[in-house]
Amino acid sequence: LLALDTSTEYCSVALLRGEQLTFREAHAVQRHSELILPMVEDLLVCCALELRQLDGIAFGAGPGSFTGLRIACGVAQGLAFGAGLPVVPVGTLAALAREAGQPKVIACLDARMGEIYHAAYRYERGQWTEIAAPAVGPPQSAPMLEGDGWFGCGSGFAAYADALAERYGARLDGVAPGLHPHARSVAWLAAPVLAAGGGLPAEQAAPIYVRDKIALKMH
Repeated sequence: LLALDTSTEYCSVALLRGEQLTFREAHAVQRHSELILPMVEDLLVCCALELRQLDGIAFGAGPGSFTGLRIACGVAQGLAFGAGLPVVPVGTLAALAREAGQPKVIACLDARMGEIYHAAYRYERGQWTEIAAPAVGPPQSAPMLEGDGWFGCGSGFAAYADALAERYGARLDGVAPGLHPHARSVAWLAAPVLAAGGGLPAEQAAPIYVRDKIALKMH
């Protein structure tokens, strides 16, 4: 299973083969489109695999950078279509939550324009459950959750640290503002979906934007 994520300023690819995971990552800033395919090729060569030998391709579908989401979706579609493989879209906030390595996670990405993308997840008995669905809004709109022991992660906690600390108070056990979605977590989350026959035809792959407003108009 090949996985891609270009939803933030980071670019990552991962290859999951049974329980063995290999990945590449780079702080791409705005160079995702020129980095992603060479990284994929490098990974396949390293693992002595050809594209047609894969079972599927997963990608971080969003929310996140609009341009980044289109790159990951387009590359996944192109590679999958050419090799006759299914694709698995994976929510980037779920991938971010998995990166935290904690059982109760509030995942927040900076959405610019004074807003954050946010969601909450719980990990128990070997699987992730969505507690609050991905949404976008000001920091004050982040999901109010029951109980304590929550862990906050992602660039939203870097950009709006004070507002989110005020929102959650003692419910937060810790924060990791430097975490970002990664292809390795996209791969791990996609694997059971693919194994259960949940892959989509390449042409059905689509980003998850969450926000309807694509651009901020400047007057």
